[in-house]
Amino acid sequence: MTTALLVIDVQESFRQRDSWAEISAPDIAERITRLVAHARDRGDTVVWVLHTEPGTGTVFDPELGHVRLLPGLDPRDDEPVVHKTSHNAFTSTDLGERLTARGVTDVMVTGIRTEQCCETTARVASDLGYGVTFVLDATATQPLPRFGGGEPLTVEEVLERTASALQGRFAEVVSIDQLLGAAAVAR
Repeated sequence: MTTALLVIDVQESFRQRDSWAEISAPDIAERITRLVAHARDRGDTVVWVLHTEPGTGTVFDPELGHVRLLPGLDPRDDEPVVHKTSHNAFTSTDLGERLTARGVTDVMVTGIRTEQCCETTARVASDLGYGVTFVLDATATQPLPRFGGGEPLTVEEVLERTASALQGRFAEVVSIDQLLGAAAVAR
């Protein structure tokens, strides 16, 4: 089993939006740093994914300078940085080819927008045949408008919905502590 840690959209673009004030994990970079250290210690591949919307004039337009990792996240020279224009990390990139070239069979999904880019990437990865571990508390989200109106879904509801939709169907859903604890036991 060869594993890749996918760090999805943990980028400055999100901090530039007013909605950052409602983000579930403002310390997401620190959480990801723990997993990156774990992956590097194990010899796993770390892949950094950034969302871009070229020519839009939004915070995701590379010309504005916000399409960069949050401070404290520093890819090594041998760690790919992939730029995507779709919700999942596969469709508009060469991620699949990169993983195949490294012999990757399993992915750990982390990043920003639990229910959007992270969940979508987990589903696509599963459909492509990868074993998927979704590290729920190494993702971040915010309240979402409720379909049909009413009070927005809370962060807790978004996290629960994503975990329920993925677990046992598309991924194994774990916490950082479960993942790191299991690794310590395996040593």
